[in-house]
Amino acid sequence: MLAEVPLETHREVCLRCRRPKTVCWCDAVTRVPSQTRVVFIQHPREAKVPISTCRMAHLSLPNSELHIGVAATGNPALEAACAQPDVAVLFPSESATDVDELVQAPKTLVVVDGTWSNARKVVEKCPILSKLPRLKFFPDQPGNYRIRREPDEHCLATIEATAFVLERLERAPKRFTPILSAFDAMVEKQLDYIKSSQANSRHKFRRTRNSVRVDPLEVLRGRKLVVVFGEANAWPLCDPLRPLPDDPELVELAAERVDTGERFRKLLRPVRPLGPRVPSHLDVTAEQIHAAEPREEVFRAWKRFVRDDDLFIGWGRFCSDLLAREGHAPRDFLNLRSVIASLQEGKPGSVESLAEKMGAALSAGGGRALRRLESLGFVTRAALEGRVVRQRRVTAPTGT
Repeated sequence: MLAEVPLETHREVCLRCRRPKTVCWCDAVTRVPSQTRVVFIQHPREAKVPISTCRMAHLSLPNSELHIGVAATGNPALEAACAQPDVAVLFPSESATDVDELVQAPKTLVVVDGTWSNARKVVEKCPILSKLPRLKFFPDQPGNYRIRREPDEHCLATIEATAFVLERLERAPKRFTPILSAFDAMVEKQLDYIKSSQANSRHKFRRTRNSVRVDPLEVLRGRKLVVVFGEANAWPLCDPLRPLPDDPELVELAAERVDTGERFRKLLRPVRPLGPRVPSHLDVTAEQIHAAEPREEVFRAWKRFVRDDDLFIGWGRFCSDLLAREGHAPRDFLNLRSVIASLQEGKPGSVESLAEKMGAALSAGGGRALRRLESLGFVTRAALEGRVVRQRRVTAPTGT
């Protein structure tokens, strides 16, 4: 006779806040009317994050609307909202206006919810949003988002930033502070839940990444390794003359074979308008860049340099993406930064800073591409020689 298999139980979810009812924060929501119409645009990835505060802010502000997407185009309601007169977008940049310096507040404020990288893409790549006036602010105190790491101390959760800006725009100190009650309640519930879960756990220590003791450097051994770096023709995000769309294009390609030291380094003649800062990054003049070899000639030489069994190594995937846009994606590519991160159990920083910490002497001139190429080669060789030490951190959970 077959044993009965208990049915899988699922946590009951609140349909309003979309959180498990054990950590539901709906009873703490305080609705505060605003003169300013707030239009939230939430990146689809952020919509999947359980503790995102964008929905919380929308439920707290009757004069608001929430849209999920990566652009305003293709959404009639969102296009109409952004096309109204007197609309601004909350997005920090050098050209943005400090909200405290405004003579008159906008009637509609667009707030983009997502990581800094995703929010920037939403604003910059959308023709409608990219043309809107931008606003920025400087918070009086750090945020209370203690259950999620922010990029910097001045960064706030979406609901915190919205409350802060609305108080400045409407010259109403503390008026929107009550909408943070749900946010504070959510943070406390999450902290209590984490603490109780850890206290009741049979595990005394937090598992670290790569706990199976797999050698992350094994993928490098016995391969023909080529370190590669590419410079892009890109404009500062805040430049009013920045052409749109501004997809980065490859303007310098540098590579080196780790075993022989053979190098490939060429400038590529740009197709799009040259970004004002590109010459300084390349350490050449704009005239030299415009006089560079045509792109098709550079890639013919690149094909002669590349071998079928090469494993290309970059710091991040930016160079690989640049090559892919040109139709020359590496057949086999490895992000060395992720390998070093798995060894050191943390973010390794820039490849230049890591190489210098390990004793590398980098070229003083020749541009950023040369220094990063030298750094990549140095760190790769150091890793193969066992000079990148595995570091394990074991920390006791809170409450033990």
